[in-house]
Amino acid sequence: MPLSQMPAEILREVRARKWLALLLFTVVSFAVLVTGFLWPYKYESQVVIFVDDRNIIRPLMEGSAVTTQINDRTSAAKELLWSRSVVEQVATDPEIFGSDGANTDPVVLENRIAELRANLFVRPRGDSYFSIGYASESPNQAFQVAQRLGQLFIAENNERKRQESRSAYEFIDKQVKGYESQLAEVEERLKNFLSENVDGTEGDANQRMASLRNQIELAELERQEMFTRAQSLEAELNGINPMVSSGGATVDVYQNRINSLQEQLDNLRLRYHDTYPDIVILRQQIEQLQRQRDRAAANADPNRVITTGERSSNPVYQDVRTALAETRAAIQTRDTRIRALRALLNEQILRMERIQGNKTEYAELTRDMEVNKQIYDDLLKRRERARVSMHLDVEGQGLNYRINESAQFPRGASGPKFATFAVGGLFLGLLAPFGLIAGLLQIDPRVRARQQLEETVGLPVLVRLPEVKTPFERRRERRVTSMVIVCVVLVAAVYIAIAVGSMMGVIG
Repeated sequence: MPLSQMPAEILREVRARKWLALLLFTVVSFAVLVTGFLWPYKYESQVVIFVDDRNIIRPLMEGSAVTTQINDRTSAAKELLWSRSVVEQVATDPEIFGSDGANTDPVVLENRIAELRANLFVRPRGDSYFSIGYASESPNQAFQVAQRLGQLFIAENNERKRQESRSAYEFIDKQVKGYESQLAEVEERLKNFLSENVDGTEGDANQRMASLRNQIELAELERQEMFTRAQSLEAELNGINPMVSSGGATVDVYQNRINSLQEQLDNLRLRYHDTYPDIVILRQQIEQLQRQRDRAAANADPNRVITTGERSSNPVYQDVRTALAETRAAIQTRDTRIRALRALLNEQILRMERIQGNKTEYAELTRDMEVNKQIYDDLLKRRERARVSMHLDVEGQGLNYRINESAQFPRGASGPKFATFAVGGLFLGLLAPFGLIAGLLQIDPRVRARQQLEETVGLPVLVRLPEVKTPFERRRERRVTSMVIVCVVLVAAVYIAIAVGSMMGVIG
């Protein structure tokens, strides 16, 4: 049904069912009123606790001691009060429950403990305050239980603080002694390991191996250069005549050798750079032959007559031969050095294998010692702080609780009052018929408006025939309406009289 048609349809249905609306009004109103009579009204009493965590001891001992702290004070206080030891002291208190407090019947005691836990509450009241309260149908019992809970909380909290500090100190002291023995054992094992294994560390071995490899590479390079030089000298020696004519012909021999080496040098330069080892060796040989040629030219005698067939040893041949012998000797020296270096390298490889074999054990020993040392040092500091903290709690310093406001005798019940039920019942009774009819109209399948029919059939409605009542029907409806109004007034009067009488104490 369209919402615009709802008010008119609700009024029409109420007029059509006046007696039913009257009955619903009466039933709902008096039901709420009876609920107000039967509602369990409870009285609350509470103790306000002040958390004293800003005393002068805290800034003085900060960093040297840890004062006992509670992160969520409300939940911590509730957990403490819910403990069996605290609740049972209250449940067996004869000042609160009289002679029944000494009753040791397990069923009675458990029911009383469950009731105390259900009605106990802890509420925060600012940064440094919270309240401990109790709700009961008896104002005297609520007052006495709340007062007793506040006293037990203070006493139990102080005792727990002292016990907590003492337990913490004893635990840390036990751990310190345990780590002392572990640290001494690890140090002894490390000492024995180092005395049995004198190969050094992995870094020393790697450094020595790298140095040996560099020396071997350098010696092999020098050997290769000398080997190349020996080949060159050998080829040169094969091209030189061991015997030459005496006198001025010597200069020409040097020149011929220089020309031959220069030709080889030019050929190599076409294929390699000037830093190539063969090119460097040839250039050194050419320079040496040039110096020898100059000395031969300077020592030559121009007046000497060269006799045909006079021959002597070729000095160039002798020099090349001497250089070749020296080069071969140097190659053998390099070979000996390379073998010695490789033997040292193999020895270092074996040393590295031994070090690697002991590496795991050494790393484990050093790691255990470092970890144990760190934990031990930290525990020493914590033990001293725990000692000071224990003395603070024993002396009652640090975080303290004290009663800021004692429990007060409750003057009135908490929660909804009887007047609220009385006023609410009258309004709910008046709204009940209209609300019920509005709900029924939403689920009624009958067509009540033109818009519903047009949307369902899909055709426009041309005309709507109104309901026509006879004069007799109108007179009868007016009489019924008047009777219903009189009944509503009577029911409301009786309702108000009962409510006023109950609030004034006439009706108990």
